[in-house]
Amino acid sequence: MEDTNTKTLTPQEQKDEEMINAAFQKLLDTYLASNHRRKVDVITKAFHFAKQAHKGVRRLSGEPYILHPIAVAQIACGEIGLGSTSICAALLHDVEEDTDYTNEDISNLFGPKVANIVEGLTKIAGGIFGDRASLQAETFKKLLLTMSDDIRVILIKISDRLHNMRTLSSMAPNKQYKIAGETLYIYAPLADRLGLNKIKTELEDLSFKYEHPEEYKAIEEKLAKTQRERDAIFDDFTPPIRAELDRMGLKYTIKARVKSPYSIWNKMQKKHVTFEEIYDILAIRIVFTPLKREEEINECFNIYVALSQIYKPHPDRLRDWLSHPKANGYQALHVTLMSHHGEWIEVQIRSDRMDDIAEQGFAAHWKYKDGSAEYDDNELNRWLNSIKEILDDPQPDTLDFLDAIKLNLFASEILVFTPKGEIKTMPANSTALDFAFSIHSFLGSHCIGAKVNHKLVPLNHRLKSGDQVEILTSRSQHVQREWIGYANTAKAKGKIMAILRRVDRELQHDGEQTLKAFLEGKDLEYSPANIEKLVHLHGLASREELLLAIGEKKIVPDDSDVNCLRGRHPSQGWRRYIPFMNGRSTLHTNNLAQAFVKGIDRKKTLMLNEENLTKCQLAQCCHPIPGDDTLGYIDAKNVLTIHKRNCEVANKLKSSYGNRIIATQWDTHRVLYFTTTIYIKGIDTQGMLCSIADVIHTQLSIEVKQINLETNDGIFEGRIVVCVHDTDDVRNICNSLKHIENVIKVIRVD
Repeated sequence: MEDTNTKTLTPQEQKDEEMINAAFQKLLDTYLASNHRRKVDVITKAFHFAKQAHKGVRRLSGEPYILHPIAVAQIACGEIGLGSTSICAALLHDVEEDTDYTNEDISNLFGPKVANIVEGLTKIAGGIFGDRASLQAETFKKLLLTMSDDIRVILIKISDRLHNMRTLSSMAPNKQYKIAGETLYIYAPLADRLGLNKIKTELEDLSFKYEHPEEYKAIEEKLAKTQRERDAIFDDFTPPIRAELDRMGLKYTIKARVKSPYSIWNKMQKKHVTFEEIYDILAIRIVFTPLKREEEINECFNIYVALSQIYKPHPDRLRDWLSHPKANGYQALHVTLMSHHGEWIEVQIRSDRMDDIAEQGFAAHWKYKDGSAEYDDNELNRWLNSIKEILDDPQPDTLDFLDAIKLNLFASEILVFTPKGEIKTMPANSTALDFAFSIHSFLGSHCIGAKVNHKLVPLNHRLKSGDQVEILTSRSQHVQREWIGYANTAKAKGKIMAILRRVDRELQHDGEQTLKAFLEGKDLEYSPANIEKLVHLHGLASREELLLAIGEKKIVPDDSDVNCLRGRHPSQGWRRYIPFMNGRSTLHTNNLAQAFVKGIDRKKTLMLNEENLTKCQLAQCCHPIPGDDTLGYIDAKNVLTIHKRNCEVANKLKSSYGNRIIATQWDTHRVLYFTTTIYIKGIDTQGMLCSIADVIHTQLSIEVKQINLETNDGIFEGRIVVCVHDTDDVRNICNSLKHIENVIKVIRVD
């Protein structure tokens, strides 16, 4: 029968069949090479079921759809180390969403464990967020709730995202930006927090490659050019270390670790430096097998002591993640040593066990390594509990909710001490108020200050690792509205918001009673129409705001309110003659812009030319100019705003409102002028201002809008606002200013 079917296959179908079988065989080989129990039958059954379910369906790239689930299962097994349950769930992860099969069918065939994971993956299908903005925060909540029930859901979701990123080239540019932005904003930090270092790095690099292709290519080329130089440093630096490790009788490997393109670019952006100014591109990694497993931490320190006899260590660059591992389970000792040629080189010392956890993450070892073993990982459990805590009282706004997740779950951490010497882990940038709420809500809401290292500090004092914190309280103290700005953790912000909402409800009730009594006294009705008139009269946004203002006695109802409700309006005087002061906007222009936006084909790249730029606006958060990598965001009012692709606001928009993102490209032909700001710093010498003016005005003929220089202790710094055509002009200005004697730094800062 099989032979007959094979004969009827077309050459393309035959080729597809061979490709599918080869991919599945590779998956089986990877699984059989792992230390999991041999459940090949159930995996094969899942493969045949998924293959039949997706029969005849193809991906955008043109390949048979079943190759995607196989690839996801391959990543889950080979790169994360998951077992048969996860492999089956990965193979079946799109069946429920894309075919007529139900979760009950999957449960009957493959058991409740596989069915529950597939159900969790189906809930969060289509990326973390669907196309409708209103559902996005809710969908992300589902993801986190499902994740806290079974960590395998998010591990398979990360595998799915990694394969989508590897095959992103077949998608339209606006979809590429949406998916790349979402990946960088949510998935890469999530992979990092789960200890999946290799996957995190690849997700970041792939996102960077699609969002900034030219910068990615430039860094790749520079890395290739400087490879020989790094090899020479490695070959010169490591022989004395090898000799010492051999003398200690250790079994080890020494590897060169090169910073990823995204990490290099990120550092260039944050520190405003060039590729050549980044000194930690190369690091040395020592991975050793301990002589005694229980002594591995001591052996790491012994290696450090031995290395410090060969090379001088940097006194402030010892990073000890042995005694207190990172929240994702990462353990290592990082030291920075001075080579004999005067270069600082970071050396990472870790055991083979630490290396496994660093590369694959402890999530894979957590509870399901062989399908039945229980792993007691307090760190991961603590993290999953913190997710549940955030979900108890999430912020109503999508972006606020995402910020809370980013702030707490993906933040780097500090260790602080209670007065009794207990260690408490807090997100970086936590304040004394955050610490108070982390201990107890009562302590937070009655906090009046704190003692940090026995010194009195205010509530908004930022804590540092190693601080000892004692919270001071008073029963007469109550939560203040400005505390929202003092708190940096989701728990503290959530509790403060909840208390303020409760207080606001009480004040609104008081305001309602006051307004009702006032209106009754004037023979006026307390009706929605009248309330709306008063809201408009006082320039407020809602009924709640009006009642709150009355409750707080910021607004006291008087005759002007009565006149408004009875239709007696005072003359508006001079305001009548100025359209925008009378509540009317330039309607004609808005209608043109909205008509233009409605006519945009969102799947195509929009050319930003002289005409189109009059119908959209440039974002004030990042000030894009021609030459920048940009994208467009269409808001709910059909207004198109152009952002730089690496703008923080754009990153949030890509993650939350990806369906409103469009690809854009400059086409301005050096006709229009744009303002941009140049930051300059150097040693203050006589005639410096004259030299700067000479370069900008005389040599380059650039129009200067504003110049502001300040001198302090012989160092000057300042900002120059100039008119330019594009980024090439900016580059010319920066390069010319750098040639002035005693100028140290010149960068564009928008």
